[in-house]
Amino acid sequence: MKKGEGRTIKAGGAWVFDNEINRVEGDFENGDIIEVLDHDGYFMGYGFINTHSKIRVRMMSRRKENPVNEELIEKRVRNAWEYRKAVMNPCVYGFEIKDNAESEALKKLSCRLIFGEADFLPGITIDKFSDILVIESLALGTDRMKGLIIDTCKKVLSEDGVVIRGVFERSDAKVREQEGLERIKGFIGEPFDTKVLIEENGVKYYVDVENGQKTGFFLDQKNNRRAIASLCKGKKVLDCFTHTGSFGLNCAKAGASSVLAVDASDLGCAQAEENAKLNGLEDIIKFKCADVFDLLPELEKQGEKYDVVILDPPAFTKSRASIKKAVTGYREINIRGMKLVKNGGLLATCSCSHFMDEELFAKTIKEAARSAHKQLRQIEFRQQAADHPILWSNDASYYLKFYIFQVCDEM
Repeated sequence: MKKGEGRTIKAGGAWVFDNEINRVEGDFENGDIIEVLDHDGYFMGYGFINTHSKIRVRMMSRRKENPVNEELIEKRVRNAWEYRKAVMNPCVYGFEIKDNAESEALKKLSCRLIFGEADFLPGITIDKFSDILVIESLALGTDRMKGLIIDTCKKVLSEDGVVIRGVFERSDAKVREQEGLERIKGFIGEPFDTKVLIEENGVKYYVDVENGQKTGFFLDQKNNRRAIASLCKGKKVLDCFTHTGSFGLNCAKAGASSVLAVDASDLGCAQAEENAKLNGLEDIIKFKCADVFDLLPELEKQGEKYDVVILDPPAFTKSRASIKKAVTGYREINIRGMKLVKNGGLLATCSCSHFMDEELFAKTIKEAARSAHKQLRQIEFRQQAADHPILWSNDASYYLKFYIFQVCDEM
C-alpha cells in the first residue's frame, strides 16, 4: 500500500482500490489470493487480486493465522447460515413449527443465504428459494471458488435436514465485464423446473429463477411488505413497480378492498397475475402493464384517488455519476404518488440504491412534498430485511430505505 492509504481497510473495509497500491511483488494470476501489506510491511490481510477491476483487491481475511482455504470458506458459510436461522424466525414468515418440525420450516424458508461482503465472502450472493439455490457471482476471486462455496452451502444446510435439489446461476449482470468476466446464466449441476414455489408472509409465489429480475424475487422487502399490508384493510391501493406483484398481493391478502398493481414488464405482469390466482386474490388485485411515469399523470387527470400508494421503483442510479438524474426521478415519482393519495391516506416509498443515501433520499422526499403541496407525517422508517445484513464498514451493504407516511393536504 502507498503511505497514507488504506484507511478504509484499517477501519474494516473490504476493498483496496488500484490507486492505493504502491507496488506488487511476486508473480500472480488474476483471482489469486495475495497478501496485503501496509507501506511499512505490516500485514493487513489476505485478499484476491484482479488487475481488470478498479477494486484491485477484495479482502477475505485479516489474520495471518487465517489463510483462505476450505476451512475458512466453511466457517464463513456456517456463520452465514447460523445468522439466518437466528434472525429469520420461520414462524414470523408464515410457517408454524409443530412437534419440533424445525427442519421442515427451514426447508420452506426463503432468504438471502450469502450477502457478499456483509458475510465476508466478497462479490457473491446466494439466495435460497425453498430447496433451490440461486447464485450471482460478480468478482473473479469468488467466481473461482463458487463450486466450493456451493458445495459447502449444501453440506451445512443438510446438517439441518435441508436438502438442496438444484442450483441455478444468474451471473448475467453487466458489471461482470468490469471484472474481465463473461456473463453467465444456467444450471450448476442437474437441471430442474426453474419456476419455484415459495411462501412469504403467508403469500405464495412462483419465482422464475431463470428469467426473473436479478435472482428472480426481491427478498429484501419481506418485512416492509408486511408493514404496509397491516395498514391496508378495507383500503383502495395503488402498487407501482409491482414486479411480480409482491406488495400488492400482501395488501390484498391483508384485506384491501381493491389493488391496482402496475409494472412496465409484460413478463412481470404475467407472473403477477399467475401469483394472484395462486392465492385466490384475482378478484381483488388487478394488474396493468404500463410505464409508471406515464400512467400516474393520467390517473391524476382522471381524478383517481387512493387510500394507499406504494412506490417501489428500481434503482435509478448505480453510480455516483448519475446521482443528480436519479434525484430528479425520485422527486418526480414521489410528487405524482403524493397527488394520488387521498387526504389522510398513506404513501409507502423507497429507494434501493446505496448511492441514494438516507439523508439525500429524505431531502428528496421533503422537496417532493413541498412541490405537491402536501404535509407528511412519518409513520415508519425501515430498511432491508435482516437476511441482508448491513455491515457498517461496508457502505454498499446498506442500500434499501423505506418510509411509510400519512399524506395530508396543506392546512
